[in-house]
Amino acid sequence: MPIQIIQGHHHTLDASHINIVIDVIRAFTVAHYAFIHGVQGIILAGTLDDALRLKKIYPDFLLAGEIQGLPIPGFELDNSPARLHDFDLREKFLIQKTTNGVTATLNALSTEHLFVTGFTNARTTAEFIKRNLLRDDDMTINVIASHPSGDDDLACAQYISEILQDTNRISAEQTIERIRKSEAAGKFYDIERPEFLQEDISFCIQEIPSDFVMKVNLNKNHPLIERLQVGVFNH
Repeated sequence: MPIQIIQGHHHTLDASHINIVIDVIRAFTVAHYAFIHGVQGIILAGTLDDALRLKKIYPDFLLAGEIQGLPIPGFELDNSPARLHDFDLREKFLIQKTTNGVTATLNALSTEHLFVTGFTNARTTAEFIKRNLLRDDDMTINVIASHPSGDDDLACAQYISEILQDTNRISAEQTIERIRKSEAAGKFYDIERPEFLQEDISFCIQEIPSDFVMKVNLNKNHPLIERLQVGVFNH
């Protein structure tokens, strides 16, 4: 089957059967932990203005995200998986605005099935797609590494591609090492940049067995990431 790995978040993609958008550091790692901690759904906002407009429509939803990696004034949550633990997210919804992952996802809507993931849920996502959606060799699959130049998302994209093709030539350990050494991770180890928590990288490189994947509901008024239980998928 043709699996195309695409790097960057501003591509205009042709219609496909399956798109998988990756943001390891940190948007879809945050999303994964948010669902683990009980969040009900995540609306995607392409711009700050979009996020604030959505907040007016849904005042009980929590704003989450970053601009240039930094917290956004007025947002309840930033883009840190470590700081996410301070929040009770049960029964909550998020409005997420980020530079790479969210932008790439909103540019990947022309597809039958759209998934998002970081490394934490990468194997679960790939195994779910392989088991439930891969029907024939003519299917088109795009794996989008949303960081335009960093090796973190690209490493994860190649890891997912190997799992989908049953070749498994790239191990989880190799992928973790590339994430740690990536351009995007560098600032988290810089003691002169305390605004970036080194602990975040530890969250981003854990492979967490999950019973769900993160699938974008394309039939809503606004693209909405939902928790889809692995065992209850209907084609």
